[in-house]
Amino acid sequence: MPLTKVLITVKSYPTISSHYDEQVSIAGFREDGVFIRIYPIPFSKKTYDEQYQLYDWVEMDLARNTRDFRLESFRPVTPDAPVKKTGHLAAGDDWNERKSIVLRTVYRDLSTLIVEAKHEAFYTSLAVFKPTRILDFIAEETTREWDSARLEKLQEEKNSGRVSEQPEDPFAVMKKLPYQFSFRFTDKDNKEITLPVEDWQLASFYWKCLKKHSGPEKEQKAIRDVRKKYLMEYARSTDLHFFLGTAQAVHATSRQPFTIVGLFHPPVLPSAIQGSLF
Repeated sequence: MPLTKVLITVKSYPTISSHYDEQVSIAGFREDGVFIRIYPIPFSKKTYDEQYQLYDWVEMDLARNTRDFRLESFRPVTPDAPVKKTGHLAAGDDWNERKSIVLRTVYRDLSTLIVEAKHEAFYTSLAVFKPTRILDFIAEETTREWDSARLEKLQEEKNSGRVSEQPEDPFAVMKKLPYQFSFRFTDKDNKEITLPVEDWQLASFYWKCLKKHSGPEKEQKAIRDVRKKYLMEYARSTDLHFFLGTAQAVHATSRQPFTIVGLFHPPVLPSAIQGSLF
């Protein structure tokens, strides 16, 4: 079968759910505009940092992940399937090339998206969403270590042979974020919504900011840096869209299963920004 060409737009950060092989994934758009996720993928911090870059075109040998009822879920045909980078979609020309692929289908009210997520004809689990107004960007302290009992259960699942071995365990390689970052916003129906942001880019930026500060208030300084970038830069100065996604473990059981798994932030003219936010 021919290789599948995918424009990478999302890189997830490890989060604990009920399936080991769902912990690290990438997502992006096929050439036909279909938004898909790919997991499990070969993981090492170096591989994930360097091999999978946002807006790279890559070719992979993929098949539907039949262990997942969500139709957008695919897996490498073999665990060590090579990933061939074939190009990069640059941010020039006001992101017009990127927008021509990403913005083909955009949701503006969360209720419609949730209905599609629950309907067996769709089971929509990946979407591009345009918030109407950004109200706030929140950082809430959370647990600082991975849950040892959950990790033990996941390790048992891995050892059982039900999932593919990966070169490195993402939970051993990556530190747990001590804060949950969320956007508070409204949709087109003026419904106020708060969703956590769970992508690699935010986590990497937080660790980078933390590293440059020192002293007892270094975490608060890092949070201010993140808040400035995500609230002041992205929310106020770009045409901000969210990439929304679900986890398989909660898709069917949660009333609202979506989280923000990435951002799409093309520039806008200053005249288009005035009065549109806050």
